[in-house]
Amino acid sequence: MVREQLPKFVFLGASLLSVGITLAILGFMVVLAYPLFAQGMFWNMLIQPWSPDQGLFGLGPMIAGTMSIACLAVCISFPISCGVACFVGILHPRGKGRTLRQMVEAMTAIPTVIYGFVGIFLLVPLVRALFSKGSGMCILSAGVMLGILISPTMILFFIQSFTLVPKSDLNAADALGANAVQKFFYIVLPCAWKSMITGLILSFGRAMGDTLIALMISGNAVGFPGSILDSARTLTAHIGLIIAADFDSIEFKTLFVCGISLYVMTGIGVILVRFLAGKGRVK
Repeated sequence: MVREQLPKFVFLGASLLSVGITLAILGFMVVLAYPLFAQGMFWNMLIQPWSPDQGLFGLGPMIAGTMSIACLAVCISFPISCGVACFVGILHPRGKGRTLRQMVEAMTAIPTVIYGFVGIFLLVPLVRALFSKGSGMCILSAGVMLGILISPTMILFFIQSFTLVPKSDLNAADALGANAVQKFFYIVLPCAWKSMITGLILSFGRAMGDTLIALMISGNAVGFPGSILDSARTLTAHIGLIIAADFDSIEFKTLFVCGISLYVMTGIGVILVRFLAGKGRVK
């Protein structure tokens, strides 16, 4: 009896420990950001510009930069990932598809800094030459490289979602003479779209939380971006650049505002994933 209950208590303890650590991290950030709450500065920081010389320590440009780069990365990655996943999971599940999947799996092990170096020496000069504007370190460069970075994860998630399609439905489509494209649009997508959206949300969170690529090739400008060719700074890059500030300074306390903002945005993504998963179980 005890032996049967032991795994249950172990898993329950691990779950509670995970939740406790997550809440403790949030509490740690809230406590250290409390002086900003007490002074009524917290909410203003979310919309104000960043200009310490003028006494402005707003994170509005960083939030705008984070959302711009992450959204662009997802928009670039989604069609590529969907096409590759369709090729691997639907059109050629064996042979070429299996080889391509192994390559995609290998890409997930490449360190982020390698993508950053490729972006600096190949992508940034290309963007600068194509548009003849700025240094090439901009939202477009960071978005493209982040799109490449999150593509392997999105591809593997999409492939896994395709496996959830009932075999009987696919066999029925084959019996009716449907080709691969028709099966994809009329059978696979209606069955797998919820799981695909879950992968999309998780990939967006991955792009939003990346530090090195944004730090290396986004340009780190502290102004509100006006186009994808403008430089921008993300919340994660801001944390990396301001971490050495004086502990008692307002600049340093903005780190915890960044952390809380990222925590909230990531939490919204998790809630959406849970909501979609719950609807999927009900049906």
